[in-house]
Amino acid sequence: MSATDRPPRALARAGAVLEIDLAAIAENWRRIAARLGPRTRCAAVVKADAYGLGMARVAPHLTGAGCTLFFVATIDEGIALRRYLPDVEIAVLDGLLPGTGGEFRRANLIPVLNALDEIAAWRNGAGTRGLPAMIHVDTGMSRLGLTRQDLAVIARSPEMLAGLTLRAILSHLACAEDAAHPHNAAQLSSFRAALAQLPPAPAGLAAGSGVFLGADYHFDFVRPGAALYGVNPLASGPNPMAQVIRLKGRILQVRDVDRGETVGYGAAHRMDRPGRIATVAVGYADGWLRSASHRGSAGIAGRRVPLVGRISMDLMTFDVTGIDPALARAGSFLDLIDDSHGVDAVAAAAGTIGYEILTALGRRYHRLYRGEAG
Repeated sequence: MSATDRPPRALARAGAVLEIDLAAIAENWRRIAARLGPRTRCAAVVKADAYGLGMARVAPHLTGAGCTLFFVATIDEGIALRRYLPDVEIAVLDGLLPGTGGEFRRANLIPVLNALDEIAAWRNGAGTRGLPAMIHVDTGMSRLGLTRQDLAVIARSPEMLAGLTLRAILSHLACAEDAAHPHNAAQLSSFRAALAQLPPAPAGLAAGSGVFLGADYHFDFVRPGAALYGVNPLASGPNPMAQVIRLKGRILQVRDVDRGETVGYGAAHRMDRPGRIATVAVGYADGWLRSASHRGSAGIAGRRVPLVGRISMDLMTFDVTGIDPALARAGSFLDLIDDSHGVDAVAAAAGTIGYEILTALGRRYHRLYRGEAG
């Protein structure tokens, strides 16, 4: 029996049900770890509330799979994660904000230092304690990280790093999902040049997509993120990762419509034949992007049915003409994300990427976590 056949009270009130397979997340971590050499460590990125899936549930499950190094984006995420995981390494990618050094130390967090002034501030707080730090070097993203000029300054004045325990040197690939892109090799070369200018430390260049570029990109650790949650790390070809989420939207009403009648805001969809329209309790307030209007679809009874009309804040409409009325009825569910139509397919219909679909998942969904023992 499925989770939606005989719902408990909270489930009965839900306009949509989001199932999150924790065992599949752990399996994806293991699949990536299996591609690495014996000396390469597999970390996990759990920023943005584990890409929208719930850091409090996801991160402990990853430790059960063997993960001991985690990356978050912000210090607040790091402080929250430390409450769940007292004994792992936690690195904060956004770096050291002014005045936060004490909080980093109290929560035993590792700042990823992105600029010379951050290095100076962290070193000034170190004293003789050898505070842990990671250094981010920019190899071609022009976002965060030390520039070539910054590296030259450190090379001339290595005492700038005195008092720090350098846990890692890392960078970030801009085009890793496209294995043939020349920027990958250019960044690899730049990263190796940066390592030659810095003290010895574990090195990390690859996130999820970078793992699939081969052993040259693996170095001492990799830090997969979206791939753990089922997003395809490859620009083309089958997804090597397991599907993690399933989303069902509840049908609120089904009505017959005549040829020439319009559906939704702006009268943007006009029926070219008589049909049946199912209104579903999911909209852009739930993270179902408005850009998928007229382009998305859902599954029911083994068939795809098109999303018609504009997505509104709380509702969207599907053409269920030809579907057995016993299946497409008020109170039943449409499959919005499932094993055959994952986050990447949903993203393609919305003109975006799977990362945005995951991180936009709404708080109104009734969440069911599966695979707790995996």
